[in-house]
Amino acid sequence: LFAPDFYDNIDIGFGPHRFVNIYLIIPIFHFLERFFTNYGVIIMIIVIIIRLILSPLTYKSHMSMAKMRVMKPELDEIKEKHDGDMQKAQQEQMKLYQQVGINPLSGCIPMLLQMPILFALFFFFPNAVELRQQSFLWAHDLSTYDSIINLPFTIPFYGNHVSLFTLLMTLSTILYTWSNSQITTVQGPMQTLQYIMPVMFLFVLNSYASGLTFYYFVSNMATFGQTVLFRKFIDEDKIHSVLQENKKKNANKKKSKFQTKLEEAMKASQEAQRQKKKKK
Repeated sequence: LFAPDFYDNIDIGFGPHRFVNIYLIIPIFHFLERFFTNYGVIIMIIVIIIRLILSPLTYKSHMSMAKMRVMKPELDEIKEKHDGDMQKAQQEQMKLYQQVGINPLSGCIPMLLQMPILFALFFFFPNAVELRQQSFLWAHDLSTYDSIINLPFTIPFYGNHVSLFTLLMTLSTILYTWSNSQITTVQGPMQTLQYIMPVMFLFVLNSYASGLTFYYFVSNMATFGQTVLFRKFIDEDKIHSVLQENKKKNANKKKSKFQTKLEEAMKASQEAQRQKKKKK
């Protein structure tokens, strides 16, 4: 269907992003073109397909967060017990994780595996010639930004217009982050930092292809739906019972190599901080 050098003439990303676009996004996009003429509808269907493909990873991430939530009271007790001594608190937390069978990184890994798809779309939408001059809702051209208000001045790093899809994407991301923070164990500065990225994307994507920001907005809405569905299926009382059983079984279990190395790294970090304080 394409000339031999077709993919060399358009910027569809590099490394894993390029691979995802060539073998996943573009084939799905062209398949849907056979049945739908409205590209806004095609984008929504792509969201559904991608969410279904990623659902096992998303479920695993939600399961990991559920485990962390049910262990939060015990984690809080450890923090109170070693108030002011971060090293001892972290060591006891790692010991607790090992006993109950929780990998604190297991919730992050599924999210990282999804990143190539999200970034692949970042390259795909602005370069999809099929989207040029294609309108959807208030967007006159899905290959460029959807301006609903033209400003009489230019805001640095933002522009002189307001993209509604970008605004909706940002608001939905902040809302999802806030909703998620109510049921997670994230505390302290990290609670504030997690809101910085959506605000940064508000500036970065304001002049980007509206097809992309529309995709991200619909994807956020789909994620809300998935989250509600997963919470209905995840029994936190049952998870807590299983973790407590694991804790009893592994009460006298020796430290794993990973835990030993992690503790050594934490000790080295603490020692380095002490040395810096002495020099000051």
